[in-house]
Amino acid sequence: MGSALDRKLLVVTGKGGTGKTTIAAAIGMLAAGRGQRTIVVEVGQENRLPSLFGIAAPRPGVPTRLQERLSSISIDPDRALLEWLQVLGGRVPGRVLASSGTFQYFAAAAPGAKELVTMVKIWQLTRGEGRRGRGGGYDLVVLDAPATGHALGMLGSPRTFGAIARVGPIAGQTRQLQELLESPSRSAYLAVALGTEMAVTEALELQDGLRTRLGRELEAVVVNALLPRRFTAAEMQRIVALGDRAHGERAPGERQAVIDSAVQAARAVHDRSRLQHNQLARLRRRSFDVVGVPYVWGARLDLAGVAGIARRLERSF
Repeated sequence: MGSALDRKLLVVTGKGGTGKTTIAAAIGMLAAGRGQRTIVVEVGQENRLPSLFGIAAPRPGVPTRLQERLSSISIDPDRALLEWLQVLGGRVPGRVLASSGTFQYFAAAAPGAKELVTMVKIWQLTRGEGRRGRGGGYDLVVLDAPATGHALGMLGSPRTFGAIARVGPIAGQTRQLQELLESPSRSAYLAVALGTEMAVTEALELQDGLRTRLGRELEAVVVNALLPRRFTAAEMQRIVALGDRAHGERAPGERQAVIDSAVQAARAVHDRSRLQHNQLARLRRRSFDVVGVPYVWGARLDLAGVAGIARRLERSF
């Protein structure tokens, strides 16, 4: 799986709430630390990475330097569609075009148009466009994609529009974008999941969707926020037995409460860890390359925590 960072585009997606942005940021830090000029792309109104690095968020569409060899950019699909229509419409001011009935009709009548122009902008980044006078472009574009269903819609938009627009500049861009997404040597796909049945099921659905739409496979599944396996089954039985013995000996009330709380906490961690590792086994039975990321303890995930995850991922990438 180490070759995943050698592609031009790495798409990170999965069920919402699994930590996709965190994993995308960690991969960006890992790649930059290896000397690759890397940009992490967020989609929509989200622009979380600059604040993680202690930098004021710029307006959408403007690359931000986060650290040496690492940048981020936020692409607003509505803005991207407006800019594309401005190119087609010549010198029509953006505010006029945005308020026009034609724009509103087109945006409503062309499902997938926003997704397509967003993907075109990402394709342009893989070509080095948008670096404002800097030569060489980016070695790696990490796409922090939306959740699975929306991400598959974005990734499938070039094929949908390619069947409609067969000539003209948008047709040429669509063909080149589709070639990028379908090329195993130029792009890779990574799923992020939690160790839950629902999140793992969505990763399996993502694999099926990639095969159907692009003829591609997942490079790996990153299972985030794994709890350690602190006790064996035999050890857990001994812990429970100690709690039962304390009850039999009629320990003082305060001591008994502490023992009961400790046993309950041990049982909760043991059961949750067991369920998580059952889901890891489920993925491995399907021959996925599985990367486990431990749970990061703390009130909030900071830059040091993300750097720790990057070091963890370095063993697998």
